[in-house]
Amino acid sequence: MRWGRLGDRLHRAALLLAVVGAVVGGLVIAGLTWWSLWWLLGAKAETPNQLDLTKIALSVAAGVGGAVALVVAYRRQRDLERGRFAELFGAAARQLGDADAAVRIAGVYAMAGVADEFSAQSRRQQCIDVLCGYLQLPYEPTDGANHIVSRSESAEQAGTKVERVYRFRQNDREVRRAIVRVIAQHLRPSADIRWSTCNLTFNGAVLEQVDFREAVFSGRHTSFAGATFMGQSTFERVRFDGHHVTFRGATFRDGPVLFDHAKFDTSRIEKHEPAGHGTTFADATFESAVSFESAHFQGPRTNFSGARFLGPRTSFQDAEFRAELTSFERAVLDGAHIAFDGAEFTSSRIAFRGAQFYATLTAFDEAKIGAPNRLRNRGTRETDFSRAEFHGGVRFPRTVLGGRTVDFTEGDFFGDIAFLGTRFAAQEIHFDRPRAWVGTHFDWDDAPTRKPSTVKPNPWPPTTVA
Repeated sequence: MRWGRLGDRLHRAALLLAVVGAVVGGLVIAGLTWWSLWWLLGAKAETPNQLDLTKIALSVAAGVGGAVALVVAYRRQRDLERGRFAELFGAAARQLGDADAAVRIAGVYAMAGVADEFSAQSRRQQCIDVLCGYLQLPYEPTDGANHIVSRSESAEQAGTKVERVYRFRQNDREVRRAIVRVIAQHLRPSADIRWSTCNLTFNGAVLEQVDFREAVFSGRHTSFAGATFMGQSTFERVRFDGHHVTFRGATFRDGPVLFDHAKFDTSRIEKHEPAGHGTTFADATFESAVSFESAHFQGPRTNFSGARFLGPRTSFQDAEFRAELTSFERAVLDGAHIAFDGAEFTSSRIAFRGAQFYATLTAFDEAKIGAPNRLRNRGTRETDFSRAEFHGGVRFPRTVLGGRTVDFTEGDFFGDIAFLGTRFAAQEIHFDRPRAWVGTHFDWDDAPTRKPSTVKPNPWPPTTVA
């Protein structure tokens, strides 16, 4: 009760302050108007009589009264809107927490309706945070379609039989799919009301068969960090153009992952923003086939450091890497086929340091790795393959290695690694001190004198180090 009275007092004090401000503001405006008329129109030439002064005073009073009425009406309307939002938001939240799956699904659409009705960014964001937060709750996919709400298990613990009861939400899979479907619909250009400018956080969520194709993520932060994607995950023709997009530590399994024609354009970064912004798939694990064909990466950085590509096929065919930094450091590229065919890397710095090329075949056919220095374009300063491990089949036919330097120093070459038909266009290319040099092939193998002078070391071939 004490807090309620204090809130009422604060509310009345704020209203009184607004009214006093309106009165003072009206008097100031009236005074300035009178002064301007007096000096500009020559009013000082004739002294006003009492009737004129009375008319002016009444006009000023009417203006001030109108301003006060407007302030009061505005505050009343704002309070009514705030109360209506609280009422609708609370009702939708209660539905989302209901034990009945049908009621929870109704709550999903009710919460979306509240977000659509109240366009203020903070209120819409609040509704979206609740929907995303539901997806972050603990969830067992094996029990996702279960009609049972609890399960009991018996176990021995220190010689004593212990019975554990696990409780979970009935038929939660359909509720979660409804949430993803509603969010995706509001992110597409065809949506009547779009949520694209809001932040979306799915950290640690379990997402089954998501379909975000053609969605636009323009919020400052879009985060799928630590999320688990199960079944087919579709991000075809998606556009990410906020400040920070992260799939750090995410896991993709049990179905193909499609990022074909996706655009990661995180170039809208301000000077005071931290340097970590950009696009990151660092430490992500792709257990299924994944395709980034014709994807476009731009912005401060594109980070695949420590990512593990373990599916039967991984494709970056015709992808464009134009961020300031493109990093595949310590990435594991395994499986049957890794395709970088036709890919273009024009970043200022390109890093494959410590990457592990373990796939049966890794193909860079007709790829362009590194950009030359040009007017208004600094080009690629460094392409770093140092300490990378080339095992299995790796080929670079008609690949252009450009920029300032390309570094394969201390690489581990053991397999069938072919640089046949490769164009060594960089100013310096280093293969110094390899840890292994087995199964490598170059166009000048039979005639070492044909080796370009930019390729080091001399003499050739390089001497391995322990």
